[in-house]
Amino acid sequence: MSANAELKRPKAPGKLKHYLTAAIVLLLLWGSAIHTEATFGELIEGFPNMFDLLEEMFPPKWSYFDNIVGAMLETIRMALVGTTIGAIMAIPVALLCASNFAASWWIRHPVRFILNLIRTVPDLLLAAIFVAIFGLGPLPGILALSVFALGLIAKLTYEALETIDRGPLEAMTSVGANGIQRIIFAVIPQIQAHFMSFTLYTFEINVRAAAVLGLVGAGGIGHYYEVTLGFLEYDKTSVIIIFTLAVVLLIDYTSTKLREKLL
Repeated sequence: MSANAELKRPKAPGKLKHYLTAAIVLLLLWGSAIHTEATFGELIEGFPNMFDLLEEMFPPKWSYFDNIVGAMLETIRMALVGTTIGAIMAIPVALLCASNFAASWWIRHPVRFILNLIRTVPDLLLAAIFVAIFGLGPLPGILALSVFALGLIAKLTYEALETIDRGPLEAMTSVGANGIQRIIFAVIPQIQAHFMSFTLYTFEINVRAAAVLGLVGAGGIGHYYEVTLGFLEYDKTSVIIIFTLAVVLLIDYTSTKLREKLL
């Protein structure tokens, strides 16, 4: 009996797969480092320069703070307006992408392809394109953030739509409800908390993105990054970085608390 028990005992899984995976990852890292000409020698050689830069950045020039408050408020307003516009546009787009709402392949997949294309284009490139069209100022930044928010929120929302409970939809259909009534009374109650969470998350990202859009002339605090770095005024740059960090942390904390209440 003991011999039979030993024969039936399952063998421990082999570790060959783990070794092969580790070897492939290391090989990819090694190959990438060679082709990008990134070596540890260059890192070690340039490491002391980081401390030289930090010495130039500190102590920060706090008197410069008054000059950037208005630009930071403009950055937050750009992110707020851009996220709101993108979130509103994302609602119909998400419905067209969800397989349980847009049954036609010819509608669903082209719209998904457009969303993938939108998410592929970097926000800085979008801002540069809109600057070329509309000129300098916050409007190109708002449009760039709106397009980015549309791509992200619509993607997350249509994936959430595809996981909703079909029961309320079938119940509304059985009592003769039309499409709009089914969406209002059977879909929105299931998706609204997730949608607001996606919107708040996108707003956090847009605040960070809006902080650098000024580098291409799209308004906001990014213009001051460009000016101070261009004139090698690193003590002023450190003030902008600290101020931006404080704003981002505050928004992140507030957004996290709101998402906890929603979910």
